Order: sequence, then C-alpha cells, then structure tokens
Amino acid sequence: MDRDRVARAWAAIRERAGRENAPVAVRHVCMACAQAVDAVGASVSLARGAEVSEPAFASGVGGDDLAELQFTLGEGPCVDALRGPGPVLVADLASASSERRWPMFAPAATGRGARAVFAFPLRVGTIRTGVLEVYRARPGLLSRDELADALVYADAATLLVLGAGDGIVVDRPHLAGDGFDARRAVVHQAAGMISVQIGVGVEDALVRLRAHAYAEDRRLIEVAQDVVESRLRFSRDGRGNPTGDKSTGKEGEA
Repeated sequence: MDRDRVARAWAAIRERAGRENAPVAVRHVCMACAQAVDAVGASVSLARGAEVSEPAFASGVGGDDLAELQFTLGEGPCVDALRGPGPVLVADLASASSERRWPMFAPAATGRGARAVFAFPLRVGTIRTGVLEVYRARPGLLSRDELADALVYADAATLLVLGAGDGIVVDRPHLAGDGFDARRAVVHQAAGMISVQIGVGVEDALVRLRAHAYAEDRRLIEVAQDVVESRLRFSRDGRGNPTGDKSTGKEGEA
C-alpha cells in the first residue's frame, strides 16, 4: 500500500480530532474520508456476526438516515459488503439494476438524495467487524485515486474498531456511543416478544419488526422500544398495533 497515501489519511484524521481537542475516533475517519472522496456523507456500521448493527457513527448529509435505513430493511450495499467478498460500489442507485437488487432500499435512498453509494467491509483476515460507507448526491463511480483513499480510510476505521491504531487506544463505548449494545439487545428482545405474540421464529419476527418500522418511516430501535415497553403488540396476522387498538383483539392477548 502507498505509504504516502496512508500518511496523508492519518494526518487528515488527526487534524479532524485536533479540531475537537479529542482522541482520534471513528467519527474522524468518517469526516476525513467523506472530504477525501468528495462525498456528502459517510458512516461506519458495526457487525454482529453476519448481521449489520446500527451505525456507530455517521457524518454529513444523509449518513445517519441511510445507514439506519439499511439496518431497518436488512438490505442495501452495507449489508452486501458485510456478507460478500469485497467492496460494493454503486454508481447509480436510480438504475434498474440497483432497484432490482435492493427493491426497498434503492428508491428510499434516492428519495433521501443519495445517488451513489460505496461500501467497504472492515476486516482483518476473514473476520469482518463492520462497514465504512460513503454517499454521493450525484451518480458516478469513484476515481482510481478516490477508491485507493477510501480503502485506506477503511483500514483506519478497522484499526479503531478493533481498539488500537498507530498507538491510539479507543474504548468501544467511545467508538459506538453509550448504550450501543443495549440498543441492540432491545431489538432482539422485541423480536423475541413478537415471535411469541404471532407464533413464528425469531428471524421471521425480526422481519415483521423491520417491515413495520419501514412502513411507519421510523427507526427500528424506536419501534423495538415500543414493543418491549408494551406500547405496541403484533397480532397473528403480523400487523403491529398500539396496545388498546381493538384490531389486535383483546388487549394482552398473545
């Protein structure tokens, strides 16, 4: 790898951290990477096995919304980059091929102003810890130099996610934000409750939870919290209804 390119990337990351008088963190990678590749936004999402978690950090226009949208839908370039053999580079989300590949995510993303998305898995060997993703408001691929820069920033994000990079130690709570693991637990707890309510497996229950969040245009964690705190129940037809809504049948019915 080009040592000068790596040095420039780390200098840009440190410069971002220096502006805040803060330790280097993954958010500084997102901001520096977005600037380097002329993107409007960037995000890092962590992984739990083969599943994408909520974004650990997002910056710029649309970064948070697009990362959250993929987590909610369970589809998109971020999801494919985590599960596939390498980066997923999408020149135009409005193309027919993008809409066939991601029938829910692609139109929703373009509706939020994204036209090109580039997702880079964060990995060490065969272990993948997350995905760095950058977004553009215009269609088109990254140039050769921009792609090389993005790969360097993905390596930097990987080091920070793992906890140490170039002598810099970053605690996991500092990386992901307070309550990250707790939020993930709420989603899985809600899926477990829905599986009991409608008599399906937990994976199918998670699909219903995601579908409800998408239909209501809400964050998955918000809907999950409603389920856990008994403000929302799912009836046997798979629909989510506020508790007390007569369409669920008797309140409290499993």
